[in-house]
Amino acid sequence: MIMKHLMNILFFSLLLFSCENFKKPVLYVYSSNINNLIRSLEEQRSFKVIHLKDLSEVNSVVPENSAVLILSENYPEEKTPLNEDFYRLLIERNIRAYIEYPSCVPNIHFIKSEEIKKQRVVVNSNFFDELDSLTILQLNGLSYIEVDKDLNNVHLVAAKVAGFDSAIYGLPEKVSPLLFEMPDSPMLISLTNLSNFITGRYSPNDAWCKLWEQILRYLLPDTRISSLIFEPSITTTYSKTEPLPADAQQKSIKLGIEWFKNAKMLIPPHYTDTLEFLRKNEIKQIKWDSEMTFGDGTLGVFECIFSEIDHDGSQPIGTFERGDCVSETAMAYATAGKLFNNSEYLEIAENLLDYYLFNSIALKGEYSNPISAAYGLIPWGINNEYWRGINYGDDNARFLLAAITTSSILDTDKWDDLIMKSLLGSLRTTGKNGFRGNLLSFNNFKEQNDWRYYFDRDIINLRPHFESYLWACYLWAYHKTGEELFLDRAQKGIDITMDNYPNGLTWTNGLSQEKARMILPLSWLIRISDNPKNRDYLNTVISDIMKLQDESGAIREEIGDIKMGRYPPPLTNEAYGTNEASLIAQNGDPVTDLLYTVNFALLGLHEASYATDDPTIKEMEEKLSDFLIRIQVKSEKHPEVHGGWMRAFDYNRFEHWGSNADHGWGAWCIETGWTQSWILFILSLREMKTSIWDISANATINDNFLSLKHMIAY
Repeated sequence: MIMKHLMNILFFSLLLFSCENFKKPVLYVYSSNINNLIRSLEEQRSFKVIHLKDLSEVNSVVPENSAVLILSENYPEEKTPLNEDFYRLLIERNIRAYIEYPSCVPNIHFIKSEEIKKQRVVVNSNFFDELDSLTILQLNGLSYIEVDKDLNNVHLVAAKVAGFDSAIYGLPEKVSPLLFEMPDSPMLISLTNLSNFITGRYSPNDAWCKLWEQILRYLLPDTRISSLIFEPSITTTYSKTEPLPADAQQKSIKLGIEWFKNAKMLIPPHYTDTLEFLRKNEIKQIKWDSEMTFGDGTLGVFECIFSEIDHDGSQPIGTFERGDCVSETAMAYATAGKLFNNSEYLEIAENLLDYYLFNSIALKGEYSNPISAAYGLIPWGINNEYWRGINYGDDNARFLLAAITTSSILDTDKWDDLIMKSLLGSLRTTGKNGFRGNLLSFNNFKEQNDWRYYFDRDIINLRPHFESYLWACYLWAYHKTGEELFLDRAQKGIDITMDNYPNGLTWTNGLSQEKARMILPLSWLIRISDNPKNRDYLNTVISDIMKLQDESGAIREEIGDIKMGRYPPPLTNEAYGTNEASLIAQNGDPVTDLLYTVNFALLGLHEASYATDDPTIKEMEEKLSDFLIRIQVKSEKHPEVHGGWMRAFDYNRFEHWGSNADHGWGAWCIETGWTQSWILFILSLREMKTSIWDISANATINDNFLSLKHMIAY
């Protein structure tokens, strides 16, 4: 008994001795208490973090042979105030240091501080164990200090480079050092802020963890550094594998429709003068403001949340007013209003269409002139006369599809006359082969004022992105009116396109989107004429989309022959950020596009599943809808994106990431119409267990056709 007691004492003594002698690695830190890196380290409790009240404590508190982090506090406005004596002190006391955004560095002259858009952070050495040289990272709101000479041991640079995960064309001649080692002293100097990675929403997350783990290894070379873990300020609503709750789809719809309010997308009623000021001064974006009031649809809707992310993680509002976005947003509100029995949503839907069709300047002038070829068409936007003079057939088609659905849900015929005018206006400017071309403009109309010029054109435009949804509209109109011309032009365009499918197609931002766009018209063609040829068309496209569908449900982006691409990935570093572009750099990059591909694949698959009752198509739709529910943005800190769907998503990382080469609609934009509204709309139809075709079955638009048929009288 005594022996057992002695053994217990010995055991606990040894345990106590080992605990007392296990010391966490110590990091001395000069920074704000809310610094992202320090809070992450403290939460993990892998380090003993000792805060310095001021820089003088590096001498009085920090022991020799220690490690210190000097982090910027008021980036980008203020640099960390240092002098050359401070550096000498670190060297004399053999202190290993990481210094961020300093006001001076010995023997280096600063030229200026830079903030250059579209530059990315690129790994420039083999310093990082788990980041290859030429790895690309995104540092939002990048500001840095420019130096007057070349430096050695530069590990990170700022450069304008093309690529998805890596700079595939190497580094350009012009690069700016961001992180380098001081010669003959154990110091890393950062000429920007690398520690703001949560607030600034730096990405991709895993790369920033690896970057900081290596910097910590440098500071504490004899310490085993644990993996850095942090909670990003932007996440997905659900993880890649967690089971979805039974009501996940309804919750997603509710969250998505509330995004319009949180993001301040509906223009406030008192914004009349502000809108005029924005238009007059061609102001394309304004800062998102939590104090901004929420509109009711009577002044329309802003276009988007732009992709540009500031150093504080915020994204601006894109102030364009586009017809397609207005109608598509009305559609989203109408279906959500019907689903949730919400009168406010239904009223907003009605207000939006009333605004664009009756109360705005959209249909004034040539668009209401019966002798003009523009008669009945709907302008692209109303911000300026150039926008109002542009007519994209694709945007008209989506305006019509959304307006048709909204009318049906609200059970009103108040817009039917304008809808039929637009259907006939589009039809009579569609050439004999069923193609209309990418766009028409007022300049064309003035030169060729007679619509018959367009109607008789021998034009072939193998671009489903621009043509296919008009075919869907024509098929719907044929079903309602029996007018053979609608069917004839749609069938001809589809036949010629499918004869050249897929390699003969001119693709816009990618080949995937052209394939996805074909599903809707082919589904409705089956509704009209279910024959082996038309079935084969649909099966061919569905098979191709299936090959692109990842196990997660995502539709992988794919580019075709570069010569056939209108907006391919940038082919040089210099081209990055200068035009519209794909989200991928090359086939195989694990990215899906919610602006151009996935949204329209969901729409097409939904209508195809109702047209065919094919279990394979239903399963594809189910996987895709579950994927979209999972990746909906979740963010307590950023209401402007919470509940939205961003354009780019990396389905391997399960993170919002892609090549941000597009100069207008980049990787992190959220489009009110194209993306948010169509995803919400189809999820709502899934809850209501119906389709566009079925929900609009009782449309009485044929009466309007009979009174307007003279528009196509040759």
